[in-house]
Order: sequence, then structure tokens, then C-alpha cells
Amino acid sequence: MSTRENIAAAADDLFYERGFEATSFADIAGVVGISRGNFYHHFKSKDEILDAVIDRRIAKTRKMLETWQAKGQTPVERIGCFVRILIRNRAKITLYGCPVGTLVSELGKLNHVSQSRANALFSLFGDWLADQFRALGCDEGAALQHARHLLARSQGVAALSQALRDDDFIDTEVELMLAYAAAAAPANSAKGD
Repeated sequence: MSTRENIAAAADDLFYERGFEATSFADIAGVVGISRGNFYHHFKSKDEILDAVIDRRIAKTRKMLETWQAKGQTPVERIGCFVRILIRNRAKITLYGCPVGTLVSELGKLNHVSQSRANALFSLFGDWLADQFRALGCDEGAALQHARHLLARSQGVAALSQALRDDDFIDTEVELMLAYAAAAAPANSAKGD
């Protein structure tokens, strides 16, 4: 990994764990183990780092969605990959919330110009989920509604699990979300591809 990529990876972790506003150049340089002068050779501003972090998250999200697409044999199985991310990332979610939701929320509070770029992460998830619900036989409006419902519910689960620090809550909500996805197919359609 290049120094620039190491900086973006460290910033990504720090922005998630501490927040964008609370993370300094010195914090990032310290994690990477470089001098501030060398740091400025790669990034001139915190906004440039934020752009690199968002690019990194978008690339990781696309790769994850491609993996889920290949892994799941049916739309419900693929949706299950999205829902179960709450379990796979349980430890970090209970400490810091959802990495996408917390970044978008913080940038919104700051009225930051990059908020719309960060929102693209929700769009990636939402579009992919809507595709899965369309594959289940839902019409365009229902597919979008189901996708947004699962996105909203996953954000709520992440926020409450951070507040409650309750693993059973996450498990229960994941099961309810999986049942919701399985029941979303119109009655006259097949539940597979």
C-alpha cells in the first residue's frame, strides 16, 4: 500500500472512531508514522483526505455489493448479506455506530460540501437493495420503499445498539429484518431469480 493509501486508510478509521471534525492532521500522521511535512506532500487539506476516504468507502462498498451479488443465489439471500452486516460488524457498531450513517450525519451538521458525496454510499446500498426487491417481483415503487425501509431500519438498529450496547437487540432486529425481506415478494411471484 502506498503512503497516500495508508493515510486514507488511517483517516478512514479515525473519522469513523473519532469523527471527521475531531480528527487532526497530527492524529492521522501519528497513526501512519510520518512527519507532518511528508503528510502535506500527499494531502494539502483535510477536505482532500475526506475525498480520499469517501472514494475508499465507495470502492469498498462496490466490491462488497459485488461479493454479495455473487454469494447469494436468491434475492432474499443477497438481502440477508446486507442485513447480517450488523452482526459481522457488531463490535464496531456498538462502539461507534454505522460508518456511513455517522459520517453523513456529521457532514450534514457541518453543512460540509462533501456531504452529497458521502450520501452516495447510501445510494449504492439503496439502489442495490431496490434491485434485489425488483428481482423478488416487486414493482418499482415497492422495491424502492422496501430498500429504504431496510436502510432506515439498519441505521436505527446501529444507533440503538450503540446506545444500548445490547447484542441480543441486534440479533433480534436482524431476524426481524430477514423475515421482512422474505415476506416482501408479491404473493403471485416466485421468491427466487
